[in-house]
Amino acid sequence: MAKDYYAILGVQKSATEAEIKQAYRKLSKELHPDKHKGDKGKEAKFKEVNEAYEVLSDTTKRGNYDRFGNADFGGFGGGAGGGGGFGGFSQGFEGMNFNGDLNDIFSSFFSGGGGGRKPDTRGRNVEVEISIPFMDSVKGSERTITFTTQIVCDECAGAGGAEGSKNITCKECGGTGSVTRTAKSLFGAIRQSVMCETCHGAGKVPEKACKKCSGAGRVSGKKTVTVRIPAGIDDGQTMRLTGEGEAGRQGQTSGDLLVHVRLEADARFERVGDDIRSTLPLSVIDAVLGTEADIETVQGTTTVSIPAGTQPGQVLRIKGKGMPVLNAGRHGDHYVTVDIVVPTKLSRDEKKLFEELKKAQK
Repeated sequence: MAKDYYAILGVQKSATEAEIKQAYRKLSKELHPDKHKGDKGKEAKFKEVNEAYEVLSDTTKRGNYDRFGNADFGGFGGGAGGGGGFGGFSQGFEGMNFNGDLNDIFSSFFSGGGGGRKPDTRGRNVEVEISIPFMDSVKGSERTITFTTQIVCDECAGAGGAEGSKNITCKECGGTGSVTRTAKSLFGAIRQSVMCETCHGAGKVPEKACKKCSGAGRVSGKKTVTVRIPAGIDDGQTMRLTGEGEAGRQGQTSGDLLVHVRLEADARFERVGDDIRSTLPLSVIDAVLGTEADIETVQGTTTVSIPAGTQPGQVLRIKGKGMPVLNAGRHGDHYVTVDIVVPTKLSRDEKKLFEELKKAQK
């Protein structure tokens, strides 16, 4: 049975892109492995949440999931791109969700198989995840990422043709970029226009293909990209680097690189939105009489006046000493929660002083 990705993220099927992203960020923070080390149940749930977001945040995958219950459903039976057709209509209906309109079924035949699609010459997006120290999100940093993808062929410089070769009209589709196939179905024979597999919808092919890439203009290889991490980025946010993903076919546009950022926990600070929270251990004497204390913030150490009579759990606000607000030129605040430390052992003189204080209060 297909997973209910909407239920996993706790949103309605009609949820907007922003609502889905907000739900994902909340759950990924709650379930992050750094907070639940060794908890296999939480780890499995975390992976499930990421899987759900990967599908629902992608317009194409979400559409396929809503229609078929499967984000990777590309057509019925054997798939429109295959030379053997559908291989029986009943096979195509296996596992489908019929809660939708019959128009959805027909549209999958007449457009889902490729007739209405753009040529697949553009490179696909590549997604990577990086983990950075907490303070890197405060100051910003750079990170070099290396990953395996399709890169431009250095033999033909991405053109796909051998040296001196020209592009000619594809003989398979006659330059149209698509071919017509007939498939048997419950409704009879259906003619369907699908993308030409020879030219991948481009309508042209190299007269003589490059030997290294076989005419694709790209080969599998390692790609290294330097990523600038902006100050103020939060755990679970994604950066998009345009054109840094998979190389397109025969010199066409490259896909994008999507970098999912994870922040490592910091024992000193807790981030809440753009604000920072920390705890200040304070002696009973200092709480009663008041004092000055050096508070460590993400912006550096600052001195704060502790008023006399400060209570346990009292929260002090230090304005403008929180996280940089992403791309806004301002900062959040720092909140300090006072933790009164009661001594467990007293010297003779200290005990005597407390006894005298107790008598004075009577």
